[in-house]
Amino acid sequence: TSSHTRVGILNNPSSKIKEDNTVIARGILTAFLTQTNSHLKSFLSKLSKEETAKSLAAGTKITEFLIPGMDDDTFEKKYNTLGLDLIKTHQMFCQEVLKLLPGQMAVVSNGR
Repeated sequence: TSSHTRVGILNNPSSKIKEDNTVIARGILTAFLTQTNSHLKSFLSKLSKEETAKSLAAGTKITEFLIPGMDDDTFEKKYNTLGLDLIKTHQMFCQEVLKLLPGQMAVVSNGR
């Protein structure tokens, strides 16, 4: 958030939610919950790269992509305890309230 913009993320996966296919989604949610805005922006930029996704899919731990200045311990503790329920709740909201199809993307805007 800033005086000009706010950003939030809702996950609407198209496949069955499992630990191994939600690494990036859980990393994003964890960063939103544990990091300052400046570190969050840099970390999200790093996670959005295709080579990062490939590396994570190959088994690299997400902690390898943390950036200097991030609260590593807090991030790691939250990431390891986040679970899948939050992503399932996001998925239900996207499909039941926003009426999105599984995997469908959307932008929701709400002015101040």
